[in-house]
Amino acid sequence: MKHIGLDIDNMLPFAGKEALAALQKDLYYHYQVLINKTGRGNNFLGWMELPVNSDPALADSIEQDMRYLKDRVEVVVVAGIGGSYLGARAVIEALTNPFSSYCNKKEHPVILYAGHHLSESYMARLLEFLQSRSYALVVISKSGTTTEPAIAFRLLKKQLEAKHGKAGARERIIAITDKSRGALKSLADTEDYKTYVIPDDVGGRFSVLSPVGLLPIALAGINIRELLEGAAAQYAICHASAEFGENPAALYAACRNLLYRMGKPVEVLVNYEPSLFYMGEWWKQLFGESEGKMQRGIFPATVNFTTDLHSMGQYLQDGLRILFETVLSVAETPARVSLEEEPSNLDGLNFLAGTSLTRINHMAETGTLLAHVDGGVPVMRITIPELNAFHIGELLYFFEFACALSAYILEVNPFDQPGVEAYKANMFALLGKPGYENEAAAIRKRLNW
Repeated sequence: MKHIGLDIDNMLPFAGKEALAALQKDLYYHYQVLINKTGRGNNFLGWMELPVNSDPALADSIEQDMRYLKDRVEVVVVAGIGGSYLGARAVIEALTNPFSSYCNKKEHPVILYAGHHLSESYMARLLEFLQSRSYALVVISKSGTTTEPAIAFRLLKKQLEAKHGKAGARERIIAITDKSRGALKSLADTEDYKTYVIPDDVGGRFSVLSPVGLLPIALAGINIRELLEGAAAQYAICHASAEFGENPAALYAACRNLLYRMGKPVEVLVNYEPSLFYMGEWWKQLFGESEGKMQRGIFPATVNFTTDLHSMGQYLQDGLRILFETVLSVAETPARVSLEEEPSNLDGLNFLAGTSLTRINHMAETGTLLAHVDGGVPVMRITIPELNAFHIGELLYFFEFACALSAYILEVNPFDQPGVEAYKANMFALLGKPGYENEAAAIRKRLNW
Protein backbone atom coordinates (compact mmCIF):
# COMPACT_ATOMS: atom_id res chain seq x y z
CA MET A 1 0.00 0.00 0.00
CA LYS A 2 1.39 3.39 -1.00
CA HIS A 3 1.14 6.29 1.45
CA ILE A 4 1.68 10.00 1.21
CA GLY A 5 5.31 10.95 1.71
CA LEU A 6 7.59 13.92 2.24
CA ASP A 7 10.64 14.81 0.14
CA ILE A 8 13.00 17.34 1.77
CA ASP A 9 15.97 17.00 -0.60
CA ASN A 10 15.45 20.56 -1.86
CA MET A 11 15.15 21.97 1.65
CA LEU A 12 18.26 20.41 3.19
CA PRO A 13 20.81 22.53 1.27
CA PHE A 14 19.37 25.58 3.03
CA ALA A 15 19.07 24.11 6.53
CA GLY A 16 21.62 21.33 6.70
CA LYS A 17 21.37 17.77 7.97
CA GLU A 18 23.18 18.66 11.18
CA ALA A 19 20.70 21.37 12.13
CA LEU A 20 17.79 19.05 11.39
CA ALA A 21 19.33 16.23 13.42
CA ALA A 22 19.83 18.64 16.33
CA LEU A 23 16.10 19.34 16.30
CA GLN A 24 15.19 15.66 16.71
CA LYS A 25 15.60 15.73 20.50
CA ASP A 26 13.47 18.85 20.84
CA LEU A 27 10.83 17.34 18.59
CA TYR A 28 10.81 14.07 20.50
CA TYR A 29 9.88 15.95 23.69
CA HIS A 30 6.95 17.76 22.02
CA TYR A 31 5.90 14.54 20.30
CA GLN A 32 5.56 12.82 23.67
CA VAL A 33 3.58 15.78 25.02
CA LEU A 34 1.16 15.45 22.10
CA ILE A 35 0.86 11.66 22.18
CA ASN A 36 0.44 11.58 25.97
CA LYS A 37 -2.00 14.51 25.87
CA THR A 38 -0.19 16.55 28.51
CA GLY A 39 0.30 19.80 26.60
CA ARG A 40 -1.61 23.04 26.23
CA GLY A 41 -5.18 22.65 25.08
CA ASN A 42 -5.18 18.92 25.80
CA ASN A 43 -8.93 19.01 26.39
CA PHE A 44 -9.28 19.47 22.60
CA LEU A 45 -7.40 16.40 21.43
CA GLY A 46 -10.41 14.26 20.55
CA TRP A 47 -9.57 14.65 16.85
CA MET A 48 -6.55 12.39 17.31
CA GLU A 49 -8.63 9.22 17.68
CA LEU A 50 -11.47 10.06 15.27
CA PRO A 51 -10.13 7.78 12.49
CA VAL A 52 -9.73 4.75 14.75
CA ASN A 53 -12.53 5.21 17.30
CA SER A 54 -15.33 6.23 14.95
CA ASP A 55 -18.58 4.44 15.81
CA PRO A 56 -19.65 2.24 12.85
CA ALA A 57 -23.23 3.29 13.58
CA LEU A 58 -22.26 6.87 12.73
CA ALA A 59 -21.23 5.95 9.18
CA ASP A 60 -24.37 3.85 8.84
CA SER A 61 -26.57 6.78 9.87
CA ILE A 62 -24.78 9.24 7.60
CA GLU A 63 -25.04 6.89 4.62
CA GLN A 64 -28.73 6.37 5.36
CA ASP A 65 -29.27 10.15 5.26
CA MET A 66 -27.30 10.29 2.03
CA ARG A 67 -29.50 7.68 0.38
CA TYR A 68 -32.66 9.38 1.63
CA LEU A 69 -31.74 12.86 0.42
CA LYS A 70 -30.09 12.03 -2.90
CA ASP A 71 -33.44 10.84 -4.30
CA ARG A 72 -35.37 13.83 -2.97
CA VAL A 73 -33.30 16.99 -3.42
CA GLU A 74 -31.23 18.60 -6.14
CA VAL A 75 -29.10 20.70 -3.80
CA VAL A 76 -27.72 20.51 -0.27
CA VAL A 77 -26.73 23.81 1.32
CA VAL A 78 -24.07 23.59 4.02
CA ALA A 79 -24.29 26.54 6.42
CA GLY A 80 -21.10 26.95 8.43
CA ILE A 81 -17.92 28.98 8.66
CA GLY A 82 -14.24 28.21 9.19
CA GLY A 83 -13.68 24.62 10.24
CA SER A 84 -17.41 23.99 10.05
CA TYR A 85 -17.27 23.95 6.26
CA LEU A 86 -13.69 24.26 4.96
CA GLY A 87 -12.63 20.66 5.63
CA ALA A 88 -15.69 19.22 3.94
CA ARG A 89 -15.36 21.58 1.01
CA ALA A 90 -11.68 20.71 0.61
CA VAL A 91 -12.51 17.01 0.32
CA ILE A 92 -15.55 17.53 -1.89
CA GLU A 93 -13.69 19.80 -4.32
CA ALA A 94 -10.73 17.40 -4.43
CA LEU A 95 -12.77 14.31 -5.24
CA THR A 96 -15.79 15.35 -7.30
CA ASN A 97 -16.23 16.40 -10.91
CA PRO A 98 -16.24 20.22 -10.99
CA PHE A 99 -18.65 20.15 -13.91
CA SER A 100 -21.18 17.75 -12.39
CA SER A 101 -23.48 20.61 -11.36
CA TYR A 102 -24.01 21.38 -15.06
CA CYS A 103 -25.10 17.84 -15.92
CA ASN A 104 -28.77 17.16 -16.48
CA LYS A 105 -28.65 13.84 -14.61
CA LYS A 106 -26.86 13.97 -11.26
CA GLU A 107 -26.29 10.95 -9.06
CA HIS A 108 -25.86 13.10 -5.93
CA PRO A 109 -27.03 16.57 -4.93
CA VAL A 110 -24.94 19.61 -5.73
CA ILE A 111 -23.31 20.97 -2.55
CA LEU A 112 -23.53 24.73 -2.06
CA TYR A 113 -22.36 26.85 0.86
CA ALA A 114 -23.79 29.62 3.00
CA GLY A 115 -22.92 31.29 6.28
CA HIS A 116 -19.22 31.58 5.44
CA HIS A 117 -19.38 35.37 4.93
CA LEU A 118 -21.81 38.28 5.22
CA SER A 119 -22.28 39.23 1.57
CA GLU A 120 -25.88 40.31 0.91
CA SER A 121 -25.55 39.94 -2.86
CA TYR A 122 -24.38 36.33 -2.49
CA MET A 123 -27.22 35.44 -0.14
CA ALA A 124 -29.83 37.16 -2.31
CA ARG A 125 -28.68 35.24 -5.37
CA LEU A 126 -28.53 31.98 -3.44
CA LEU A 127 -32.09 32.39 -2.13
CA GLU A 128 -33.29 33.26 -5.62
CA PHE A 129 -31.55 30.21 -7.06
CA LEU A 130 -32.98 27.91 -4.39
CA GLN A 131 -36.53 29.22 -4.65
CA SER A 132 -37.28 27.05 -7.68
CA ARG A 133 -35.25 24.04 -6.57
CA SER A 134 -35.62 21.19 -4.13
CA TYR A 135 -32.96 21.47 -1.47
CA ALA A 136 -31.91 20.33 1.99
CA LEU A 137 -30.02 22.30 4.61
CA VAL A 138 -27.17 21.16 6.84
CA VAL A 139 -26.41 23.74 9.52
CA ILE A 140 -23.19 23.37 11.48
CA SER A 141 -22.51 25.33 14.66
CA LYS A 142 -21.60 24.21 18.16
CA SER A 143 -23.24 27.25 19.75
CA GLY A 144 -25.80 28.22 17.14
CA THR A 145 -24.96 31.89 17.70
CA THR A 146 -21.94 32.37 15.42
CA THR A 147 -23.04 35.39 13.42
CA GLU A 148 -22.48 34.31 9.82
CA PRO A 149 -24.02 30.81 9.87
CA ALA A 150 -26.77 31.92 12.27
CA ILE A 151 -27.90 34.63 9.83
CA ALA A 152 -27.75 32.22 6.88
CA PHE A 153 -29.69 29.55 8.78
CA ARG A 154 -32.42 31.98 9.79
CA LEU A 155 -32.92 33.08 6.16
CA LEU A 156 -32.75 29.59 4.65
CA LYS A 157 -35.02 28.07 7.30
CA LYS A 158 -37.61 30.76 6.61
CA GLN A 159 -37.51 29.98 2.90
CA LEU A 160 -37.79 26.22 3.46
CA GLU A 161 -40.73 26.65 5.79
CA ALA A 162 -42.46 28.97 3.32
CA LYS A 163 -42.02 26.38 0.57
CA HIS A 164 -42.80 23.19 2.48
CA GLY A 165 -44.33 24.17 5.81
CA LYS A 166 -42.73 23.36 9.14
CA ALA A 167 -43.23 19.62 8.73
CA GLY A 168 -41.73 19.58 5.24
CA ALA A 169 -38.82 21.76 6.29
CA ARG A 170 -38.14 19.44 9.22
CA GLU A 171 -37.46 16.61 6.78
CA ARG A 172 -34.93 18.76 4.93
CA ILE A 173 -32.90 20.20 7.82
CA ILE A 174 -30.05 18.45 9.64
CA ALA A 175 -28.25 20.18 12.51
CA ILE A 176 -24.68 19.34 13.55
CA THR A 177 -24.16 20.91 16.94
CA ASP A 178 -23.38 20.45 20.63
CA LYS A 179 -24.74 17.32 22.28
CA SER A 180 -26.58 19.09 25.09
CA ARG A 181 -26.48 22.89 25.02
CA GLY A 182 -26.57 25.97 22.82
CA ALA A 183 -29.12 27.83 20.73
CA LEU A 184 -28.99 25.44 17.77
CA LYS A 185 -29.32 22.37 19.98
CA SER A 186 -32.36 23.92 21.70
CA LEU A 187 -33.99 24.77 18.37
CA ALA A 188 -33.23 21.32 16.94
CA ASP A 189 -34.87 19.70 19.95
CA THR A 190 -37.91 21.98 19.71
CA GLU A 191 -38.36 21.46 15.96
CA ASP A 192 -37.33 17.79 16.04
CA TYR A 193 -34.54 18.14 13.47
CA LYS A 194 -32.23 15.23 12.76
CA THR A 195 -28.99 16.01 14.62
CA TYR A 196 -25.38 14.93 14.76
CA VAL A 197 -23.02 15.79 17.59
CA ILE A 198 -19.84 17.86 17.43
CA PRO A 199 -17.65 16.18 20.08
CA ASP A 200 -16.83 18.40 23.04
CA ASP A 201 -13.11 17.66 22.69
CA VAL A 202 -12.86 18.48 18.96
CA GLY A 203 -12.35 22.07 17.82
CA GLY A 204 -13.74 23.35 14.55
CA ARG A 205 -10.61 23.36 12.43
CA PHE A 206 -9.80 19.77 13.51
CA SER A 207 -13.35 18.49 12.95
CA VAL A 208 -13.35 17.31 9.34
CA LEU A 209 -13.27 13.61 10.34
CA SER A 210 -16.26 14.09 12.66
CA PRO A 211 -19.89 14.49 11.50
CA VAL A 212 -19.01 18.12 10.71
CA GLY A 213 -17.14 16.94 7.64
CA LEU A 214 -18.36 13.40 7.12
CA LEU A 215 -22.03 14.23 6.52
CA PRO A 216 -21.51 16.84 3.74
CA ILE A 217 -18.77 14.70 2.21
CA ALA A 218 -21.07 11.66 2.08
CA LEU A 219 -23.94 13.73 0.66
CA ALA A 220 -21.58 14.65 -2.20
CA GLY A 221 -21.20 10.95 -3.00
CA ILE A 222 -17.74 10.35 -1.52
CA ASN A 223 -16.99 7.13 0.34
CA ILE A 224 -16.43 8.27 3.94
CA ARG A 225 -15.34 4.80 5.04
CA GLU A 226 -12.39 4.95 2.64
CA LEU A 227 -11.64 8.48 3.84
CA LEU A 228 -11.51 7.25 7.46
CA GLU A 229 -9.41 4.24 6.43
CA GLY A 230 -6.84 6.57 4.92
CA ALA A 231 -6.81 8.74 8.03
CA ALA A 232 -6.45 5.61 10.18
CA ALA A 233 -3.46 4.50 8.09
CA GLN A 234 -1.81 7.86 8.71
CA TYR A 235 -2.74 7.65 12.39
CA ALA A 236 -0.77 4.39 12.63
CA ILE A 237 2.26 6.02 11.01
CA CYS A 238 2.12 9.17 13.13
CA HIS A 239 1.64 7.34 16.42
CA ALA A 240 4.27 4.64 15.85
CA SER A 241 7.40 6.74 16.05
CA ALA A 242 8.83 10.24 16.32
CA GLU A 243 11.80 9.34 14.15
CA PHE A 244 12.11 11.50 11.06
CA GLY A 245 12.70 8.53 8.79
CA GLU A 246 9.50 6.84 9.93
CA ASN A 247 7.08 9.72 10.50
CA PRO A 248 6.71 12.20 7.60
CA ALA A 249 4.32 14.42 9.61
CA ALA A 250 6.89 14.80 12.39
CA LEU A 251 9.59 15.54 9.82
CA TYR A 252 7.38 18.18 8.19
CA ALA A 253 6.71 19.86 11.55
CA ALA A 254 10.43 19.89 12.33
CA CYS A 255 11.51 21.21 8.93
CA ARG A 256 9.06 24.10 8.87
CA ASN A 257 10.13 25.16 12.37
CA LEU A 258 13.80 24.89 11.42
CA LEU A 259 13.22 27.18 8.44
CA TYR A 260 11.22 29.55 10.65
CA ARG A 261 14.18 29.82 13.03
CA MET A 262 16.37 30.62 10.03
CA GLY A 263 14.29 33.70 9.20
CA LYS A 264 11.71 32.12 6.89
CA PRO A 265 8.39 33.10 8.52
CA VAL A 266 6.20 32.50 5.43
CA GLU A 267 5.19 29.09 4.10
CA VAL A 268 3.59 28.90 0.67
CA LEU A 269 1.55 25.79 -0.07
CA VAL A 270 1.67 25.03 -3.79
CA ASN A 271 -0.65 22.81 -5.79
CA TYR A 272 -0.75 21.90 -9.47
CA GLU A 273 -4.32 20.57 -9.48
CA PRO A 274 -7.23 23.07 -9.37
CA SER A 275 -9.23 20.54 -7.38
CA LEU A 276 -6.85 21.10 -4.45
CA PHE A 277 -7.59 24.83 -4.16
CA TYR A 278 -9.83 24.38 -1.12
CA MET A 279 -7.37 21.96 0.45
CA GLY A 280 -5.12 25.01 0.57
CA GLU A 281 -7.87 27.12 2.10
CA TRP A 282 -8.45 24.50 4.82
CA TRP A 283 -4.68 24.22 5.40
CA LYS A 284 -4.43 28.01 5.83
CA GLN A 285 -7.04 28.03 8.56
CA LEU A 286 -5.62 24.94 10.25
CA PHE A 287 -2.10 26.32 10.55
CA GLY A 288 -2.86 30.04 10.73
CA GLU A 289 -5.40 29.80 13.54
CA SER A 290 -3.37 27.19 15.40
CA GLU A 291 0.06 28.86 15.28
CA GLY A 292 -0.52 32.61 14.98
CA LYS A 293 -0.31 33.58 18.65
CA MET A 294 1.94 35.39 21.13
CA GLN A 295 3.55 37.39 18.27
CA ARG A 296 4.90 34.24 16.67
CA GLY A 297 3.99 31.68 14.05
CA ILE A 298 4.58 30.76 10.41
CA PHE A 299 2.32 32.71 8.05
CA PRO A 300 0.46 30.30 5.72
CA ALA A 301 -0.10 31.36 2.11
CA THR A 302 -1.21 29.43 -0.97
CA VAL A 303 -0.66 29.56 -4.71
CA ASN A 304 -2.18 27.52 -7.51
CA PHE A 305 0.25 26.61 -10.25
CA THR A 306 0.74 26.89 -13.09
CA THR A 307 -1.93 29.62 -13.02
CA ASP A 308 -0.21 31.75 -10.37
CA LEU A 309 3.18 31.44 -12.04
CA HIS A 310 1.79 34.13 -14.33
CA SER A 311 0.98 36.40 -11.38
CA MET A 312 3.02 35.43 -8.30
CA GLY A 313 5.85 33.62 -10.05
CA GLN A 314 8.03 36.70 -10.29
CA TYR A 315 7.89 37.41 -6.56
CA LEU A 316 8.50 33.79 -5.63
CA GLN A 317 11.50 33.68 -7.93
CA ASP A 318 13.12 37.03 -7.14
CA GLY A 319 11.35 38.64 -4.16
CA LEU A 320 12.30 38.80 -0.49
CA ARG A 321 13.86 35.55 0.68
CA ILE A 322 11.53 35.23 3.67
CA LEU A 323 9.58 32.21 2.47
CA PHE A 324 9.71 28.52 1.77
CA GLU A 325 7.42 26.35 -0.32
CA THR A 326 5.62 23.08 0.29
CA VAL A 327 4.39 21.46 -2.91
CA LEU A 328 1.41 19.11 -3.03
CA SER A 329 2.47 16.70 -5.77
CA VAL A 330 -0.05 14.20 -7.15
CA ALA A 331 1.92 11.25 -8.47
CA GLU A 332 -0.74 9.59 -10.58
CA THR A 333 -3.47 11.29 -12.59
CA PRO A 334 -5.31 9.33 -15.30
CA ALA A 335 -3.86 10.40 -18.65
CA ARG A 336 -6.91 11.06 -20.82
CA VAL A 337 -5.88 14.12 -22.83
CA SER A 338 -2.82 14.23 -25.09
CA LEU A 339 -1.68 16.64 -27.79
CA GLU A 340 -1.76 15.58 -31.42
CA GLU A 341 0.48 16.75 -34.22
CA GLU A 342 -0.81 19.61 -36.37
CA PRO A 343 0.40 20.03 -39.97
CA SER A 344 0.92 23.80 -39.69
CA ASN A 345 2.52 23.77 -36.20
CA LEU A 346 1.92 27.51 -35.94
CA ASP A 347 2.05 27.35 -32.12
CA GLY A 348 5.29 25.35 -32.19
CA LEU A 349 3.85 22.58 -30.02
CA ASN A 350 4.41 19.59 -32.32
CA PHE A 351 7.36 18.57 -30.14
CA LEU A 352 4.72 17.63 -27.55
CA ALA A 353 2.72 15.39 -29.88
CA GLY A 354 1.72 12.24 -28.03
CA THR A 355 2.45 13.78 -24.63
CA SER A 356 -0.29 13.80 -22.00
CA LEU A 357 -1.21 16.95 -20.11
CA THR A 358 -0.34 15.08 -16.92
CA ARG A 359 3.27 14.70 -18.05
CA ILE A 360 3.44 18.33 -19.15
CA ASN A 361 2.07 19.41 -15.76
CA HIS A 362 4.63 17.24 -13.93
CA MET A 363 7.46 18.72 -15.96
CA ALA A 364 6.18 22.21 -15.15
CA GLU A 365 6.22 21.23 -11.47
CA THR A 366 9.77 19.90 -11.63
CA GLY A 367 11.04 22.84 -13.68
CA THR A 368 9.49 25.35 -11.30
CA LEU A 369 10.88 23.56 -8.26
CA LEU A 370 14.42 23.68 -9.69
CA ALA A 371 14.08 27.34 -10.64
CA HIS A 372 12.84 28.36 -7.21
CA VAL A 373 15.55 26.38 -5.42
CA ASP A 374 18.14 28.06 -7.66
CA GLY A 375 16.52 31.37 -6.72
CA GLY A 376 17.06 30.75 -3.02
CA VAL A 377 13.73 29.22 -1.97
CA PRO A 378 13.75 26.04 0.16
CA VAL A 379 11.18 23.58 -1.19
CA MET A 380 9.57 20.53 0.41
CA ARG A 381 7.30 18.22 -1.51
CA ILE A 382 4.39 16.18 -0.17
CA THR A 383 3.67 13.33 -2.55
CA ILE A 384 0.09 12.09 -2.88
CA PRO A 385 -0.03 8.74 -4.71
CA GLU A 386 -3.47 9.42 -6.19
CA LEU A 387 -6.45 11.71 -5.63
CA ASN A 388 -8.87 9.31 -3.98
CA ALA A 389 -10.72 9.17 -0.67
CA PHE A 390 -8.08 7.01 1.02
CA HIS A 391 -5.15 9.30 0.27
CA ILE A 392 -7.11 12.48 0.97
CA GLY A 393 -7.97 10.97 4.36
CA GLU A 394 -4.26 10.39 4.88
CA LEU A 395 -3.46 13.97 3.92
CA LEU A 396 -6.02 15.41 6.33
CA TYR A 397 -4.61 13.51 9.29
CA PHE A 398 -1.01 14.21 8.20
CA PHE A 399 -1.66 17.95 8.31
CA GLU A 400 -3.63 17.83 11.57
CA PHE A 401 -0.93 15.89 13.39
CA ALA A 402 1.88 17.99 11.95
CA CYS A 403 0.03 21.20 12.84
CA ALA A 404 -0.47 20.25 16.49
CA LEU A 405 3.14 19.13 16.79
CA SER A 406 4.48 22.23 15.02
CA ALA A 407 2.49 24.53 17.31
CA TYR A 408 3.89 22.77 20.37
CA ILE A 409 7.40 23.30 19.01
CA LEU A 410 6.49 27.00 18.73
CA GLU A 411 5.27 26.75 22.36
CA VAL A 412 1.75 27.99 21.64
CA ASN A 413 -1.63 26.37 22.30
CA PRO A 414 -2.74 24.89 18.96
CA PHE A 415 -6.38 24.65 19.95
CA ASP A 416 -7.53 28.11 21.01
CA GLN A 417 -8.10 31.30 18.98
CA PRO A 418 -8.30 34.25 21.39
CA GLY A 419 -7.49 36.79 18.69
CA VAL A 420 -10.61 35.93 16.69
CA GLU A 421 -12.83 37.46 19.36
CA ALA A 422 -11.51 41.02 18.93
CA TYR A 423 -13.31 41.80 15.68
CA LYS A 424 -16.53 40.26 16.96
CA ALA A 425 -16.69 42.60 19.96
CA ASN A 426 -16.23 45.63 17.70
CA MET A 427 -18.81 44.37 15.18
CA PHE A 428 -21.41 43.69 17.89
CA ALA A 429 -20.85 47.13 19.40
CA LEU A 430 -21.21 48.83 16.00
CA LEU A 431 -24.42 46.88 15.29
CA GLY A 432 -25.93 47.80 18.64
CA LYS A 433 -26.03 44.36 20.23
CA PRO A 434 -27.35 44.55 23.82
CA GLY A 435 -24.57 44.41 26.37
CA TYR A 436 -22.01 46.22 24.19
CA GLU A 437 -23.03 49.81 25.03
CA ASN A 438 -19.69 50.73 26.63
CA GLU A 439 -17.72 49.35 23.70
CA ALA A 440 -20.01 51.21 21.28
CA ALA A 441 -19.40 54.52 23.05
CA ALA A 442 -15.64 53.98 22.97
CA ILE A 443 -15.71 53.14 19.27
CA ARG A 444 -17.85 56.18 18.40
CA LYS A 445 -15.35 58.39 20.22
CA ARG A 446 -12.42 56.71 18.49
CA LEU A 447 -13.98 57.17 15.05
CA ASN A 448 -15.31 60.68 15.77
CA TRP A 449 -18.88 59.54 15.06
